[in-house]
Amino acid sequence: MLKLFKTILKAGEPTVKYPFKPLEVCPGFRGKPELDPQQCIACAACTMACPANALTMETHPESNERIWQLFIGRCIFCGRCEEVCPTNAIRLSEDFELAVTNKADLYVKAVFRLQHCVACHQPFTPEKSVQYAVELLRQSGVSDDALAGMSAQFSTCPSCKRKQTLASHDRQPISFTVAEERHE
Repeated sequence: MLKLFKTILKAGEPTVKYPFKPLEVCPGFRGKPELDPQQCIACAACTMACPANALTMETHPESNERIWQLFIGRCIFCGRCEEVCPTNAIRLSEDFELAVTNKADLYVKAVFRLQHCVACHQPFTPEKSVQYAVELLRQSGVSDDALAGMSAQFSTCPSCKRKQTLASHDRQPISFTVAEERHE
């Protein structure tokens, strides 16, 4: 019997004092996702990777903004958003106490401005995404003079780029050329 008491005293307390004392979580614990809006380029990679559809991104051209939103009530804490983020803007924290009294507190939002096309004046991508692409080119060794020469390309939407490319090469549209070959 004394041997049993000695073993119990050596073992210590089998439980933790939670909620009276903070609970220490293991390294790599996957808790509440947190977004750093300064790092985020609004590429929507995290929204495509989220299996629970807890992350959404809506584009509102009339108000010139793209809205990133996380609904924590749907999140399954899988970590896919953290894995696919190219700028490490989203990470899973160690915060696991997510109870709220108001459902609106379960939503996390971030708003990003859109870049407008210089040709058609339509919004086509977040401004931060363009800045990120320019910085990647600069880091890869492209000179500032070359980047200045490419600035028109960065501020033109894909559809206007296609039209400019076809017009500048003085060629017929591909669909027209293919249709002529079929009839011969």
